[in-house]
Amino acid sequence: MTNRPHLVPDASHPITVTPTDGRVVVTRHGRVIAETDRALTLQEASYPPVQYVPLADVDVSLLERTDHATYCPYKGDAGYYSLVDGDARAENVVWTYDAPYDAVAPIAGHVAFYPTEVEISVG
Repeated sequence: MTNRPHLVPDASHPITVTPTDGRVVVTRHGRVIAETDRALTLQEASYPPVQYVPLADVDVSLLERTDHATYCPYKGDAGYYSLVDGDARAENVVWTYDAPYDAVAPIAGHVAFYPTEVEISVG
């Protein structure tokens, strides 16, 4: 394993994790994938906010873990899932931080979805 940087959010790169105000529903082609009142909103620097949904509130029968992985110096190692619904597949469109860094520890046990692949409503 290489020595990767571990950065801590600060004023130049702020990250906040807060409870989402309202219900979050994630759908793909009209099928509900996740529905929760317990989502977390992660706001990182100037990036769009990301909804992290408890895995317990996701239809896990539609998730298939993949070998894909990425690294964020602020959040840690991300693992991925594909969405599988019959013959329809969307590869690596759901991610999770199984052991996130302390600054974003609340997102452990949660997943996030690429908004280009699913519909995410908050309200």
